[in-house]
Amino acid sequence: MRKGKKMFIIIEAVLAVMVFLVALAMLWERRGRDLDKISVIVRSSDDTQWAAFKYGLRMAAEDQRVEMFVVSTGAELTVKELQQMIEGEIDNGADAVIVQPVPGTEAEEMLRRMDKRIPVMLVEYAAGGSDSSGLPVSAPDNYAMGKALAEELLKDYAGNVKGKTLGILSEDTDSQAVMDREQGFRDVAEAAGATVSWAVSDGFSGEPSSSVETLPRVDCVAALDDASLTAAGERSLSNALNGALVYGIGHSTEVAYYLDTGAVECLIVPDSFNVGYQSLTESVKCLRNLLYRMQDTTVSHTVIRREDLFTKENQDILFTMSQ
Repeated sequence: MRKGKKMFIIIEAVLAVMVFLVALAMLWERRGRDLDKISVIVRSSDDTQWAAFKYGLRMAAEDQRVEMFVVSTGAELTVKELQQMIEGEIDNGADAVIVQPVPGTEAEEMLRRMDKRIPVMLVEYAAGGSDSSGLPVSAPDNYAMGKALAEELLKDYAGNVKGKTLGILSEDTDSQAVMDREQGFRDVAEAAGATVSWAVSDGFSGEPSSSVETLPRVDCVAALDDASLTAAGERSLSNALNGALVYGIGHSTEVAYYLDTGAVECLIVPDSFNVGYQSLTESVKCLRNLLYRMQDTTVSHTVIRREDLFTKENQDILFTMSQ
């Protein structure tokens, strides 16, 4: 055997031993702890819209026998605040984090840095508005939900929406989830001849420039997230939307209530339970297998009408919302 080839084999063997020793050291370091710890950071974490998501987290934590902690947060998070929260959880012993990213490339770069320290799983949408970060994501297909919402509206008009005017509501305009939902909705509705008269965020804040009360009257309102749909349902119930029909995407008991009362015509519900369950399960797989690479998970969504709100399948969905 040539001398160069022998040296190559020796080097490869040494590297293999080093990898083994590093892995052994990591396992040894974790021996004293009974359970892995996973921290979860999402905006407005105490809001009821996260009930099904947190129920999924809890069920996965029980099945996988790990500790899970949801960090208490407010409605707004900056990149710096999110970074400080993640670092705080690492200091407190977190082995992995599940994060709803804030928009922007700065957040994407920060999360990639954090991922070099501990595994990072994203929920709701990708960081930076694209999949280029390489970080795994557990989320519904937001574009598909927007399309489904418009398709349900078309059904109520027998496909004839030419001349109909629409308004679009969202809690914010810079999250990738909302942008994808709006694009899906527009692609179907505008192709069928409807006109989107306005698209605003925080439309019930009282600001004249974005307040629904001061915007032109429309035939239908599409609310693209739980907070907006809850607010639209409340206004619809009190006849404050000038007769506009409300369609929306949400996953809380509040939006289910407005559907049941007739204030909302149709509800698209993402499977938030599985977003929680799968994101935690993937994180555990990564912790327990050093060679495992976490996978993206796309969960389903369900179209619910008032008349089928209490079918067995939909009662299961309502149950997860109320946990």
